[in-house]
Amino acid sequence: MAIFIQLLIGLVFGLGLVVAGMSNPAKVLNFLDFAAIPAGTWDGSLAFVLMGAIAVTFVGYRWVLKQSRPLFGTGFHVPTSRQINARILIGPAIFGIGWGLAGFCPGPAFTALASGKPAAFSFVGSMLVGMLAARWLSSRESVGTLSAHTP
Repeated sequence: MAIFIQLLIGLVFGLGLVVAGMSNPAKVLNFLDFAAIPAGTWDGSLAFVLMGAIAVTFVGYRWVLKQSRPLFGTGFHVPTSRQINARILIGPAIFGIGWGLAGFCPGPAFTALASGKPAAFSFVGSMLVGMLAARWLSSRESVGTLSAHTP
């Protein structure tokens, strides 16, 4: 039953992305193109999507973390480190550059696969390769850290 509820939540999220226009790279790129403001072609409508997401997250986190445990898990997995390192800075920078160049971010890119557009498949394929490369680099970093501390 839990998997069905999680699937339903994912479908509602995907539908929200489609309705908001987040699966349309042209709409996203028009939002990110601040140079278009004087020409009148800038599309600020996605700011409302972002504000809605911030509001839901703000309220949701406070409500959910008051619970003793998640509905479908044994415990919460909340980061405890507050240290800012290169990974924290470089990862979001790469994400932002990819979003700005392609007009896709991961969730909407998956919903855009249903459109059959080659750009969606190209982005998702590149994203998956990037995720595998990041995992590979992370595992090499872990091995290097372990061997550096081994006597």
